Amino acid sequence: MESTFSSPAEAALLREAGAAGVLTPLADLDRVYELERVAGFVRDLECQRVALQFPDQLLGDAGAVAARLEETTGSKMFILGDTAYGSCCVDVLGAEQAGAQALVHFGPACLSPPARPLPAAFVLGQRSVHLELCAKAFEAQNPDPKAPVVLLSEPACAHALEALATLLRPRYLDLLVSSPALPLPVGSCSPEPEPLERFGRRFPLAPGRCLEEYGAFYVGGSEASTDLDLDPDLSRLLLGWAPGQPFFTCCPDTGQTQDEGVRAGRLRARRHYLVERARDARVVGLLAGTLGVARHREALSHLRNLAQAAGKRSYVLALGRPTPPKLANFPEMDVFVLLACPLGALAPQPSGGFFRPVLAPCELEAACNPAWPPSGLAPYLTHYADLLPGSPFHVPLPPPDSELWDTPDVSLITGELRPPPVWKPSNDPGCLALTLRPQLELAESSPAASFLSSRSWQGLQPRLGQTPVTGAVSGRRGIAIAYEDEGGS
Repeated sequence: MESTFSSPAEAALLREAGAAGVLTPLADLDRVYELERVAGFVRDLECQRVALQFPDQLLGDAGAVAARLEETTGSKMFILGDTAYGSCCVDVLGAEQAGAQALVHFGPACLSPPARPLPAAFVLGQRSVHLELCAKAFEAQNPDPKAPVVLLSEPACAHALEALATLLRPRYLDLLVSSPALPLPVGSCSPEPEPLERFGRRFPLAPGRCLEEYGAFYVGGSEASTDLDLDPDLSRLLLGWAPGQPFFTCCPDTGQTQDEGVRAGRLRARRHYLVERARDARVVGLLAGTLGVARHREALSHLRNLAQAAGKRSYVLALGRPTPPKLANFPEMDVFVLLACPLGALAPQPSGGFFRPVLAPCELEAACNPAWPPSGLAPYLTHYADLLPGSPFHVPLPPPDSELWDTPDVSLITGELRPPPVWKPSNDPGCLALTLRPQLELAESSPAASFLSSRSWQGLQPRLGQTPVTGAVSGRRGIAIAYEDEGGS
């Protein structure tokens, strides 16, 4: 019983707090963590208190980096190493608690705008890239010199893309180089024309061109990566890239390439299945997966309105990082929707799996909004901000009297006809309708109540009016090991 439903008590004592990773030699700290650039950032802002945010795998170097920066800048450094949700997001709340005037983020970052303004610098790392091998791999996969191709990379390899493009441009005429969408320095002006920002990157497209015309060549990853442990940054690129365009990945160490068309198809099929599960669901759990990314409150309200408009009950759960044991405490939920940054929403799931599927906000939008374009025509949006009003991808809900709400729909999982929504959007007075129970008691229709009524044990029964009334009597006294009315043994 203990091994099935909970971990043994000894596991908490033997569990490691987190692998610190391999320590960086002190002679390489300046190069690996770009300490000269970070020191210049601190001096320019004249900050006296600076927060340094490290992911778990870099915490081993945190002390040495902080000491080096304090010695160089004279400012007080605070180490943030325990984020409540994901280490890829800027921990604005932790920095404010330390009274920091600026923050330096080390390691992979989603580059999502923070909920509160705070000067931030990002150190993505510099992974070594074998330029000659990558250039030969590019030429082997792209024999047409006129084909439009975008150079992409994981964040740690972004420093080498311009050098790789220099080797390729004499032959390839339509080559586009992406760059991380880092925040612009304070007081600087946006470049003209303003580049397109998608997938946490900037694309300097020429006037009249669109990103859907380009194939992709991605530098990063490893040869042994599988669908289960796929990097979330690569996952959002595969899901959001135009399905008809080629997408190749290249290992920066060996130059080994792989066509990602099959893997992208599997990812899209998995997401289509999750949309069907969301359409069949009656109770939706909304998981608060971030508190530091901009517009998260507005997005949460938007998802609740979506679920209500589609006749589903929604419950907001703030559990920190979602794990299978946490979510298993809510069996009433049919699906969960993780409201997080683009990388957090697509992070690999634990090996044990979840009791109920965990969706991204875009999948709930496709399931609940009848005006959303059909599968194959709608873009896959990895950031919840793209679903909100003001975004070019925002699709408003149809009015309550629209015939889209009454369109027949058949579940591709159960094969049954889905009934039209019981509840309409919040401005419809019918959303508070009451149904009549057989005992002539009025109660609000609720899928959660139906789930509770189907359980064999529903908790302690009050049995009001069915038990005799008696006077209060004195109970037992003492502790459980030896009550006063028990004889000594």
